[in-house]
Amino acid sequence: MNRRTFLAQSAALAAATTLPRAFGASSSPAASSPTTVVSAPRGKAEHCIFIWLGGGMSQIDTFDPKKRGNSKSAPSLPGTDYDLIDTAVPGVRYTEHLAQTARLAEHVTAVRTVNHKLGIEHALATNFVHTGRPVSGSTIYPSMGSIIAHERGAVSSELPPYLLIGYPSVSRGPGFLGAKHGYIYLVDTESGPAGFTPPEGIDPARLAARQRLLEPLQQRAADDAVLTDYAEVQREALRLAGPGFMRHFKLGEEPASVRQRYGGEFGQRCLLARRLVQAGVRFIEVSHNLNFINGAGWDTHNAGQLNQYILIRELDNALSALISDLQEKRLLEKTLIVIGTEFGRPGQFDSGGGRGHQSSAFSLVLAGGGLRHRGAYGVTDALSGKPVEHPVSVPDFHATVYAALGINPAKDLVNASRPVPITDSGKPIAALFG
Repeated sequence: MNRRTFLAQSAALAAATTLPRAFGASSSPAASSPTTVVSAPRGKAEHCIFIWLGGGMSQIDTFDPKKRGNSKSAPSLPGTDYDLIDTAVPGVRYTEHLAQTARLAEHVTAVRTVNHKLGIEHALATNFVHTGRPVSGSTIYPSMGSIIAHERGAVSSELPPYLLIGYPSVSRGPGFLGAKHGYIYLVDTESGPAGFTPPEGIDPARLAARQRLLEPLQQRAADDAVLTDYAEVQREALRLAGPGFMRHFKLGEEPASVRQRYGGEFGQRCLLARRLVQAGVRFIEVSHNLNFINGAGWDTHNAGQLNQYILIRELDNALSALISDLQEKRLLEKTLIVIGTEFGRPGQFDSGGGRGHQSSAFSLVLAGGGLRHRGAYGVTDALSGKPVEHPVSVPDFHATVYAALGINPAKDLVNASRPVPITDSGKPIAALFG
């Protein structure tokens, strides 16, 4: 480094450390280092519903359709496997099985040019889209849900900040932030969170007695011990196990017309997410795990393509119901809906009539949350294989979500006294703000 460069960078650093913060302080200031100014937008969303489509949603058959193809012809014809339809946003088209969402496109932005170089292995890509960082041998990075829980905290003491409707995994966890910023999870909408219902025969008095026996053991742990972290989580779980929090899982309280509007099990998960947002939960991930519908879920190799339209229709039904329901309850502007998937699918069909994996271009979707929606953002090539205009990295997408929720995407977290930026140099999509 020459002398001129060194002096310029030193002056810039000195200026940055003396200016006021661009964003508000963290809800956990002890866990974060000082933040320098960045020119990033700041949204006003208060909640986030993250819908996860595990397996790799085909962007060319959903939110980024191209010329009509044919998976059943011999040989197959590359392209979109369904008819294209107009949306409420002029010039933006989705496929025919997203007809209800198309009518609400003014509240939606399909980010069509997301891409990554993590390869096409499901677990690695799933982790990357959840955390915004590749797997590291020495560091377990926190998920989007845990970062939002850490930065925004619980809305009230009666609610957890982060709830997962699906199966738990490290990719969805708190990483180096610690267990207290993790999730509470449930795998179905009928039973409520796992472990929150006391065993038969354990009445409140007996449960309280058990807590009193446990407390002396918990108090022996050092303040910085992992055991102390889990003890705090355990106390929180015992507190939430009462009727006050558990009542939010009683979907039977909803009118029959509302439950029918959302549809089957996946729709009921989305309805539950709306109830949890209405109650004040900060972040809810809803997994779409109903692989039996087409035999392959969103991983549409070979024959999985044949009934892919059933999955798309189910997504369309639940998503449109969720957007409309939130809007009717005046919650849409402060609730950001995110649709995530680990990668997309190529425009060409494989030998069995399905599609392989593709990470060079795929669609992630945003709705509500007070953003300036446009139906779609970014342009891909003729078969949705590569970005042509406005490429968006996964860290950029994360930065957009954080900014929408009023979180500075350039802020540093702390891992073992080492600063770790919330995103890996991600920049919010400026066109969606303002």
